[in-house]
Amino acid sequence: MNKKLMLLFGAILSVFIISGCGSDSEKTSTEEKPAASKAADSEDNTEVKAEKDSSDNKEAAAADSESADFTELIDYMKTTMDAEETTVFYEVSEPQTHEMEGVTVSLDAYSLVGLKDFHTDYSIPFDDETNGAVVLAKYTVTNDTDTEVYYMPKIDLTYSSGQVYNSDYGEIVPEDQQLFNKLHPDDKYALGAGESVTGYIAYPFGTSELETVMTEGSALIEVPAAQAKPDDFGNAIGQPGKFTINFDEAGAEQTKANAEFYQDAISVDNMGEKTMIEEKEGIGQSKDLGDSTITLDGYQFTDFTPNEYEAPRFENFQNGVVLLTVKFNVDNKGPDNIGLDNIASNLYVNDSSQYQMSERMLSPYEYQQSIAAGDSGELLQVYVLDKEQYDKIWKDKAFDIELGPLYDENSEDISKGKKAEFKLK
Repeated sequence: MNKKLMLLFGAILSVFIISGCGSDSEKTSTEEKPAASKAADSEDNTEVKAEKDSSDNKEAAAADSESADFTELIDYMKTTMDAEETTVFYEVSEPQTHEMEGVTVSLDAYSLVGLKDFHTDYSIPFDDETNGAVVLAKYTVTNDTDTEVYYMPKIDLTYSSGQVYNSDYGEIVPEDQQLFNKLHPDDKYALGAGESVTGYIAYPFGTSELETVMTEGSALIEVPAAQAKPDDFGNAIGQPGKFTINFDEAGAEQTKANAEFYQDAISVDNMGEKTMIEEKEGIGQSKDLGDSTITLDGYQFTDFTPNEYEAPRFENFQNGVVLLTVKFNVDNKGPDNIGLDNIASNLYVNDSSQYQMSERMLSPYEYQQSIAAGDSGELLQVYVLDKEQYDKIWKDKAFDIELGPLYDENSEDISKGKKAEFKLK
């Protein structure tokens, strides 16, 4: 067990480490406030003062209500699992939102809660361990359209480049608080026009798995798209999305740093550390391809150091890695959707004497993610370069890109095999 995790479990006996709303010191302050207000009223019983105190008490009550959300769930979880101790390692109340053509999913808050010595009846989702942690996540799903939609809340947590998924363990959350119970399969996950539901999902980790995620510092929440028809996943409303959750302040700082770069899979999945070498934006070089106009908007060259979990993927680059991420804007004027996950391109370097293909696995797009007919959207292409060759040979020479053909989300060619060429620099 690494040092960070040992310190966290050591804290179970004495300390609650909370970032965001709901610390013990904050609760003490709000609990003592009514008494202080009474003392003040005895000295100044004016109507204005009374109204102010009433307003202050309402705000304090609202704050208590918000901070109590996880407190009540943690107490329930501790009692239900017969755990010896619980400790809040990290908590965030800043919401993240994903909008899908009138259907919105928001991650309102989350809390990483350590559990010590709980009953073996609950050990299976914790890899047969009786110590571990749970991420309690609060979600709100809102249907702002004028028709009923269907939303199966299979909102999974993933880390280590998507190789591991953690799903909801509803048995440790009160039944009337579970998101899966509020959007239920018996109702085909129906969400009425104008309806909004809020509920919780619990993601379990045994101690070994917790050590891994604590080392990575963050994880992704996979947000599925809504559906226009029940039991028919061919009628998606909008596109799937992702939220990032952090497990400590270091993870939060890395997430913040990654947000400054183009959001390829390297940045979104927190695969390691980027350092900017060179960037250019607003290039505005446009080419027609099929029924669409593709515009080269910008590029970023970055030094890249993968984390320990991603390092094997880059083991062939013994001299270091330089990433080139190129941003295009796509104006889809045609009748077909343009698939984002299946567009490939070639990068020509060293005055076109060498070339390599884009790395699709480093693009941020989900299966069949697309730009709808008549819409516009962003397209990122990522290339992995040998740092020594980049520094000694390539960086001061021409870089050219050949993009295409374009395909729809079912991999049917919609640009008749044609490609577009762009001069990067």
